[in-house]
Amino acid sequence: MTESSAYLVSGFRTPVGKYGGALSSVRPDDLMALTIQKTVEEAGLDPAAVDEVIIGNANGAGEENRNVARLAWLLAGYPDTVPGITVNRLCASGMSAIALATAMVESGQADIVLAGGVESMSRAPWVMEKPTTAFARPGEVFDTS
Repeated sequence: MTESSAYLVSGFRTPVGKYGGALSSVRPDDLMALTIQKTVEEAGLDPAAVDEVIIGNANGAGEENRNVARLAWLLAGYPDTVPGITVNRLCASGMSAIALATAMVESGQADIVLAGGVESMSRAPWVMEKPTTAFARPGEVFDTS
């Protein structure tokens, strides 16, 4: 078995916003797409050479309820031949995505993996309390953010 190392060659993030602030009107998949574009461009990568996109997302609801890694990659305008995985561990999802990417490179499963995290609590959906009886009106509404 040969020894392999993983290296961080580029990294970017969006500005940190506040709940209901200036970034609240921007979808999280669009924010991630911009971050992906900047990372790929600055690293000088051929997008088709990327083996995997792994993005952590703790919310996993609303606009982030599908494979946000794959969707952000496609929204960035990159090839549909590159797969994406979304990791949801609640806290530390982004860190877990980076750890998984590192393991893939170190084990020889991949050469180039784009990894990180995305979330927008301003755009998280509301949750309704489950009714206690059949056909009852929904109960209290909670802001999940």
